[in-house]
Amino acid sequence: MATAGGGSVADPGSRSLLRLLSFCALLAASISGDTGVIHVVEKKEDLQWVLTDGPNPPYVVLLEGTLFTRDVMEKLKGRSGRIAGLAVSLAKPSPASGFSPSVQCPNDGFGIYSDSYGSQFAHCKAFQWNKVGDGLAYEDFSFPIFLLEDENETNVIKQCYRDHNLSPNGSAPAFPLCAMQLFSHMHAVVSTVTCMRRNLIQSSFTISPEVVCDPLSDFNVWSMLKPINTSRMLEPDDRVVVAATRLDSRSFFWNVAPGAESAVASFITQLAAAEALQKAPDVATLPRNVMFVFFQGETFDYIGSSRMVYDMEKGSFPVQLENIDSFVELGQVALRNSLELWMHTDPMSQKNETVLNQVEALLSTLEQSSAAVPTVVLRRLNQSQPLPPSSLQRFLRARNVSGVVLADHSDSFHNLYYQSIYDTAKSINVTYPAGQSPEEDLNFVTDTAKALAGVATVLARTLYQLAGGASFRDTIQADPHTVTRLLYGFLVRANNSWFQSILRPDLRSYLGDGPLQHYIAVSSPTNATYVVQYALANLTGKVLDLTREQCQNPSQVPTENKDLYEYTWVQGPLNANETDRLPRCVRSTARLARALSPAFELEQWGSTEYSTWTESRWKDIRARIFLIASKELEFITLIVGFGILVFSLIVTYCINAKADVLFITPREPGSVSY
Repeated sequence: MATAGGGSVADPGSRSLLRLLSFCALLAASISGDTGVIHVVEKKEDLQWVLTDGPNPPYVVLLEGTLFTRDVMEKLKGRSGRIAGLAVSLAKPSPASGFSPSVQCPNDGFGIYSDSYGSQFAHCKAFQWNKVGDGLAYEDFSFPIFLLEDENETNVIKQCYRDHNLSPNGSAPAFPLCAMQLFSHMHAVVSTVTCMRRNLIQSSFTISPEVVCDPLSDFNVWSMLKPINTSRMLEPDDRVVVAATRLDSRSFFWNVAPGAESAVASFITQLAAAEALQKAPDVATLPRNVMFVFFQGETFDYIGSSRMVYDMEKGSFPVQLENIDSFVELGQVALRNSLELWMHTDPMSQKNETVLNQVEALLSTLEQSSAAVPTVVLRRLNQSQPLPPSSLQRFLRARNVSGVVLADHSDSFHNLYYQSIYDTAKSINVTYPAGQSPEEDLNFVTDTAKALAGVATVLARTLYQLAGGASFRDTIQADPHTVTRLLYGFLVRANNSWFQSILRPDLRSYLGDGPLQHYIAVSSPTNATYVVQYALANLTGKVLDLTREQCQNPSQVPTENKDLYEYTWVQGPLNANETDRLPRCVRSTARLARALSPAFELEQWGSTEYSTWTESRWKDIRARIFLIASKELEFITLIVGFGILVFSLIVTYCINAKADVLFITPREPGSVSY
């Protein structure tokens, strides 16, 4: 019925309280549920009833999505004693002025810029990247907040309100009234430091510890253009070009993270680029390798990228920092104006002349690769402009790398729904003709798919050149059909014929009838992570003529090597009669790497170097509606019930005291003689 708000906590460290507050809307919820009379707020004037005029507080407010703003929420927060909870309905259409509950300076303090390095760029002093961000997801509310995603259920609640709570002329409605109870009690306490310490204490002294919170964690997805032996490190002189993007997003509400522009468009573009590059005839002979990385948890202070850098520094990852030749990252790329794609670089690292020359060569390569792609126009920025929030920043903290971030914005985001529930397929203009079947929608090439295929072509050609290729650059072309199927699967309907064909049989249930969500969570790998891994494997891998047993245990086959490749038995496409699937073995270099903040391995739960986000545990999140009587009737019922109890006790006492009179024991019959 509903999705609760909040759910994540993190230690604020010495920076700000923002990292602490996003879970408090749930933590403050009563363990027995929060109950209030329903009041529908469809315009700002309706707030007066719940804030001051209404005679029957507390209230559960059913708030129209267009009113879910910081201004309204602060008014409700100021009268929290009269508010038992909040249920928010989706705004249709999405708010035209935009809505982003994130902050205006995302990931502040965890990138490359700080008060001691690039202080002129720290804390977004140059400009705010997310101008529409109001920081609502980082505020503390003392009542639970639910999202109503089902319009039919919203209508049921409104009908109950109209039948019982709506009275003419603003007079007090007559009892019984329609009420709502919200269950969303969280077990976590105060901050990451406190709840992780309690976890440790319980696990140390209790056989069955009750864990109260878990670190946000999942897996990064990565692959190599040419296979490498993952059981050992690359040689220092092996050069690798990194192509990176992020997998995750978030919103105000738990596990509702469509992330169309925030994440999905960029990682789909990179998947299409990986497929196009793999088809180049001479990839096996290129002097440099290419690593495709899809970072998980970047929304929460760069969890995935900081972990990969940490593993590279500790020698726990086959590619080392010194192996990185150049770094190309895709930021938000789906909302371009006039075909423009902007090349963002770091001004601080370019103070080093060697890095400056490398970055200049990188930008020139990008421009050359885009020259023959009419749908993409690359633009340079002033060298004094800082990088936007990006994974590249975490690598630059560890080593000067020649890198670039490609994005559809030159300064502030074009995305008006950054990290919100409205960052959906429609927000990036992914629409389909009416009357088509799901299979027809899956294969319908949208204008957005064509545009992203152009960006993927530029990326693939650039990576080819950076890897040392020259002969086949202009023949590399991303497939719009691949892009459109990925867009449909991730943003519209995950349970489709193509996604089913690329997954293992045991993962079929991971695909629902709606879009996939891209919240990192704590149970991993998440559905989206699995799908990205298998999409990458199927787009870049090779189908082998192996049995299921051989595929699952390739060491039985002399020509195969599990240190070089991953082997996956997938369901495969439908047969000619569309009655059964044709399973097959796919060999690829697509792998998973842990995306857990190093802070939790180091037990530095108050770290300001690494992300410390955790998620509270809970038992139940649900809601129900029912009718309640007036306080007077409840009091009378209580008094009558108490009176009946007292009367019954008196009667019982009297009966017990006179039992020998009231209940005469019959005499035993005497003996009879004859």
